[in-house]
Amino acid sequence: MTNHKFLVVATSNPGKLKEMQVYLQDLGWELQLKPAELEIEETGETFIANACLKASEIAKATGEWSIADDSGLMVDALDGQPGIYSARYGSSDADRISRLLRELGSEQNRGAQFVCAIAIARPDGTIALQVEGICRGEILHSPRGTGGFGYDPIFYVPAQQQTFAEMTPDIKRLYSHRGQAFQSLLPQIDKIVK
Repeated sequence: MTNHKFLVVATSNPGKLKEMQVYLQDLGWELQLKPAELEIEETGETFIANACLKASEIAKATGEWSIADDSGLMVDALDGQPGIYSARYGSSDADRISRLLRELGSEQNRGAQFVCAIAIARPDGTIALQVEGICRGEILHSPRGTGGFGYDPIFYVPAQQQTFAEMTPDIKRLYSHRGQAFQSLLPQIDKIVK
């Protein structure tokens, strides 16, 4: 009998699945996108609430262990906005970036953080594990770099002296909020998912 480790990812975004697979591949996990017809409304007030909601609903619908994440950008001077609404802050990445820069204007406090919450649910929908990762940085006045997606070109990490969009994928994995969350998750995952 093979030790088959399988998780349904509560997303229909192949890019997100690919990113998660990189973190989990060394442990022998196989990931699969959720069925396209399953749409989960994100009604939680926090990243962790939304991650738990998505993982739980997909697990119950598929009868499989499920993993979900919810992430976004919280800008200090905007009272934590866009926060859980980061993906809905505009109709495209460029739109979201220009809205954020417009709202910040000439504000001197450019502090911000990316937050990533990850939840794993058992096949019955109960939450087995939840973690959160945070990456502090600041918002630039204009985009830099061509990599990544979303707000990556305006999110600058002083420790690395680069935006997420300027980092190589390996460096971004080390510093990013998702990387931090997976660093918390990896030592625990094999203990809970049998």
